Amino acid sequence: MKLINLTPHNLTIHNGEGESTTIAPSGIVARVAANKENTWCIDGIPVFKTAFGEIQDLPEAQEGVIYITSLLVAQAAKRADVFSPGELLRNEQGQPIGCLGLASHC
Repeated sequence: MKLINLTPHNLTIHNGEGESTTIAPSGIVARVAANKENTWCIDGIPVFKTAFGEIQDLPEAQEGVIYITSLLVAQAAKRADVFSPGELLRNEQGQPIGCLGLASHC
């Protein structure tokens, strides 16, 4: 399988047995279009309603290729070839160090 990272960050994916793989960004970032509307204020703090639209920059499915995207893109895509990073893993200082596997959303 070929794994393509469609996020802007290096992804370090841990297998839960002490091994990890880091996948560099591909240079393409898949996103979901968003339209924010200021709907009201709470004590002077604006509250926005966000409507999500079309997925942008997600390639067509290809045999033998897995795309790794943000959770939002993966949920919107509902495709068997699109995954998001799994559970966030942190070090002793609470800093993110990677994820545990991948998550499927179809």
